[in-house]
Amino acid sequence: MVQRLTYRTRHSYATKSNQHRVVKTPGGKLVYQTTKKRASGPKCPVTGKRIQGIPHLRPAEYKRSRLPRNRRTVNRAYGGSFGPFWLKNRR
Repeated sequence: MVQRLTYRTRHSYATKSNQHRVVKTPGGKLVYQTTKKRASGPKCPVTGKRIQGIPHLRPAEYKRSRLPRNRRTVNRAYGGSFGPFWLKNRR
């Protein structure tokens, strides 16, 4: 017989923000593990293209304590905020 699983949190609906995966523990038990939403990464607000060189993380992960400055920005004017195509043609 299969083992029944219950959510470990109180949010009991299978919505986009409440995704889980089944994980087997070292004791052989099956439990639900909450997964995070996939990050789309930063985009240029003008062109809408992805900004290269910056990792795709959730917004909270870009905070100072979690990511060093050299991983948050790109070494050019407006690096990390706007894309290079906008910068080239901004006149």
